[in-house]
Amino acid sequence: MGLPRPSEPFRRVYSAPEPPSPARRPRLVALLVAVVSFVLAAGAVFWLGPRGESPTAAPGRPSATAPPPETDPAPSSPAPSGPAPSRPAPTTSRPPASPPQAAPITRLPAPCGMVAAATVRRLVPSARRSESANPILATCTYTSTGGQFRWLWVEARLYSPGDHAAPLEDARRYYSAQQTQARNDAQAETRTLEPQRGLGDEAYRQFKVDRGQPTAVGQVTARVRNVVVTVSYSEQAPGKGEAEERERGCLAKATQVAREVLGEFR
Repeated sequence: MGLPRPSEPFRRVYSAPEPPSPARRPRLVALLVAVVSFVLAAGAVFWLGPRGESPTAAPGRPSATAPPPETDPAPSSPAPSGPAPSRPAPTTSRPPASPPQAAPITRLPAPCGMVAAATVRRLVPSARRSESANPILATCTYTSTGGQFRWLWVEARLYSPGDHAAPLEDARRYYSAQQTQARNDAQAETRTLEPQRGLGDEAYRQFKVDRGQPTAVGQVTARVRNVVVTVSYSEQAPGKGEAEERERGCLAKATQVAREVLGEFR
């Protein structure tokens, strides 16, 4: 018989596990290690040329990795100081605004001061003058005292804003009434009655020959805002063969005086 077994269990001393032997390493791991080693070796051969230099590109072709040629930098304009300009707001088309209406005239100049003295001496030599004036009407008459007959009459009529609710409209109505009366003048033979451009807001001129006395009259009537100006220049009636020349002369002189008078109301 053998020895009797002890009553307590046998306690074995602990020892660390031993690594597996090379012979037991899995074949798959070895294969992967070989593939990785081959790839690394091939990459090193590709990037390293002979004697450790980098591979050069084929002649005649630029290398893909060659740096771009150096160029001079383009001159840059200095940055503007201050805030950046704002973008202009879009514009919309608008109809042109009508010019502001001039203020009505409120007073008349001196009756015989509306025509220059040099003009009077040239048109009516050695003239005797007479005048009449009030706040709404001013007239001046020049009559020659020797030689050939010459006569000049100037009138300015004011439609005052203080006396008229619509001074411009009243002046227009008076101007239109004067033009109608010129067409129907029974005391004179009207030979010319036509609009006159370039004087005031509206104007017309008339050439007539008085029936009662041998005189020819060139007359110009013009309106500037709420004032109506009338200028009459008279000479002896034309003889035979000089009617056209006398008409042009009388109308030209009356127009010149009317232009001077209207200049007082600018």
